[in-house]
Amino acid sequence: MKVVVVGAGIVGAACARALSRAGLQTVVIDRGSAACGTSAACEGNLLVSDKTPGPELDLALAAVRRWTETAAELLDELGPAAPDLELLHKGGLVVSRTDSGAVALRSFTAGQRASGVRVDDLTPADAHSLEPALAPDVTGAAHYPQDAQLQPTAAAEALLASARRAGAVVHTHERVTGLLRRADGSARAVRTERGHHEADVVLNAAGPWAGELAAALGAPLPVLPRRGMVLVTTRMPQVVRHKVYDADYVGATQSGDADLQTSTVVESTAAGTILIGSSRERVGFDDRIDVDVAAALAAKAVALFPFLREAQLLRAYVGFRPYLPDHLPVIGPDPRVPGLLHATGHEGAGIGLSVVTADLVAALVTGADPVLDPTPFAADRPSLAPHLEVVA
Repeated sequence: MKVVVVGAGIVGAACARALSRAGLQTVVIDRGSAACGTSAACEGNLLVSDKTPGPELDLALAAVRRWTETAAELLDELGPAAPDLELLHKGGLVVSRTDSGAVALRSFTAGQRASGVRVDDLTPADAHSLEPALAPDVTGAAHYPQDAQLQPTAAAEALLASARRAGAVVHTHERVTGLLRRADGSARAVRTERGHHEADVVLNAAGPWAGELAAALGAPLPVLPRRGMVLVTTRMPQVVRHKVYDADYVGATQSGDADLQTSTVVESTAAGTILIGSSRERVGFDDRIDVDVAAALAAKAVALFPFLREAQLLRAYVGFRPYLPDHLPVIGPDPRVPGLLHATGHEGAGIGLSVVTADLVAALVTGADPVLDPTPFAADRPSLAPHLEVVA
């Protein structure tokens, strides 16, 4: 069986690895360089702390286990050539700074705990023992030991290297322009600017460009780019020990508002820098740095960690997250075009969810038992069905 994966970001790379290791003849195509889009412009989060109980949280819990396994597998496969994934099981700390926020956070953690998340409710004193540099006005907190972080570009490159070792072929700087079909309407090949690639299965893993690609393939999906900005400080001693964010971050991730939203997220990296986020807004693919957004992020970070007032910024960058209106990824076949599958719409969770998404895709293609029920992520689920157009 021949498979074409469109997209060489971390989701496409993980899927290519899983499919090629399952014995399928796999080709990866990307309009740019490998891992040059969203995977190169994000924080590399592996989180359960920001997921509400439901299918995405179930996916994230499975992903926590799979990333530990996958990191060990990649090191074993690639040996000295393996890039350092910088996988840090640092844990997450969510803090509230109002009394009402502390009550809401306790209610949120109770629901997550019932769904299998490891989370400890903390007093302000507990929070300051974990993060001594926190502002004094913390009213409550929650510690998530399962939260982790890795270097996303290195992870994507390692997954692609593993896929190549299993026989996958990668074509970069080649744009897919359409789909060729058999007489019965099923996928036969993808058409590109250079020609075409035969395929029994085509996987749309194009991240925030997946909506544009889906339309070109004859099966529109309402995937839109959601822009986010991250500030990066110069290197400093490791003062911030966990991924720390204000409790309003969860609400921002679940919002469908197109207007600008900012929430406080602060974490250190293995390189010694500190990442400051986060913002969300739908402005198309406008990649300009907005000074007002940067100022808002900086002000909120200083309110959470006052020592950052003296920090120097090294740079700022923006990235685009693949947004779907019901905040769930699409993973699986498109009912309108036999042979077409999607793996997109993870928004800001694609790094963490990539490897378990790949497991689901490989199972759906090969007929193996899936790691969890794929039904909630179907393209024709009720929450997305009104957005789908009938293919002529």
